[in-house]
Amino acid sequence: MRHEDTRELGKSGIQVPKLTFGGNVFGWTVDEKQSFSLLDALVERGLWFIDTADVYSRWAAGNQGGESETIIGKWLRRSGKRDCIVLATKVGMEMSPGKSGLKRHYIRQAVEESLRRLKTDYLDLYQAHCDDEDTPLAETLAAFNTLIKEGKVRAIGASNYSAARFQEALDISRRDGLARYESLQPQYNLYDRKEYEAGLEKAAIRAKVGVISYYSLASGFLSGKYRSKADAGKSARGEKVVTQYVNPRGMAILDALDAVAKARQATPAQVALAWLMARPGITAPIASATTLAQVDDLADATGLNLTQEDIDKLDAASR
Repeated sequence: MRHEDTRELGKSGIQVPKLTFGGNVFGWTVDEKQSFSLLDALVERGLWFIDTADVYSRWAAGNQGGESETIIGKWLRRSGKRDCIVLATKVGMEMSPGKSGLKRHYIRQAVEESLRRLKTDYLDLYQAHCDDEDTPLAETLAAFNTLIKEGKVRAIGASNYSAARFQEALDISRRDGLARYESLQPQYNLYDRKEYEAGLEKAAIRAKVGVISYYSLASGFLSGKYRSKADAGKSARGEKVVTQYVNPRGMAILDALDAVAKARQATPAQVALAWLMARPGITAPIASATTLAQVDDLADATGLNLTQEDIDKLDAASR
């Protein structure tokens, strides 16, 4: 069941596959039954690193947050596969008025609620979902450190931090003898490169922190699904994707993806993910799927090894 080709998440000792599955789809774009099928297929295909968050998917009509964790928890109880997966969730985004942030008391409350929904007594990775500048980093890190000592959490990570704040957090952990962030979850893909590469990339590589990037396919744009304004109606987010990415640079990137995909007998999405997996410092980019066929596509992407010529072509188009 475990795939031989794994990578260590930072210095945590936790081995993960080359791709992370984004659990935001559970209870949002896929119902419970389909979610169970997807989770079974993910384990079978070697994609057993599952990332979710307490807030998923509060934004959907009729939801209040916790839906993704609840579905994963039901699947874990039904399947008995807790030891077969690496499970990551997050804390910090607003669940309801007064329930957000990274203060010590709220982290304690939130972790217990996540564990209850997930029907497990420990998390492999617990992440700060966004920086909370109103709370001292030392307070947040001390709260996480306590959870690790108690065995409720194996490792901690951070998402949506600036390079300066992330480095400061690492420095505080070292200074105070606290557990450090072993992973970083930034937005990063072949189109959205500037912010991550401007500072976070160097900080992560220098500290040997694992990077699990999100929006790996730029909301589906890098799959080639959206190529003109006429494609805006293809999904609920189509108009935003078209407005943001359908421009001369975006089309040049799609042209390069098409060319490499044709040469490698792969799909543009697989090539875009393979480019991320080949980047220095990237441990396991995050991607989602809503069908079993898409799970197969993701699994196949982990076996796609790009040549330096392929990478140069993609880099040239996306600079």
